[in-house]
Amino acid sequence: MPFANFKIPAGTLDEKAKETIVTRTTELYVEIYGERARATTLVLIEEVPDGGWGIGGNVLTLARLTQPSDD
Repeated sequence: MPFANFKIPAGTLDEKAKETIVTRTTELYVEIYGERARATTLVLIEEVPDGGWGIGGNVLTLARLTQPSDD
């Protein structure tokens, strides 16, 4: 069974955007594995609470993710 797990910051996507992730991910698996994959493709979207994840040793928050970059 094809499986995709997306972890996103809580509150950053509306229901329509989540539906798009599920639909497009399913279509991608169908493109790769054929139509037989459609009925068994599982897409899980998990919302991570603010400050509940990090990268490069830094805790990420929604405020930090939305700050303009220093580039």
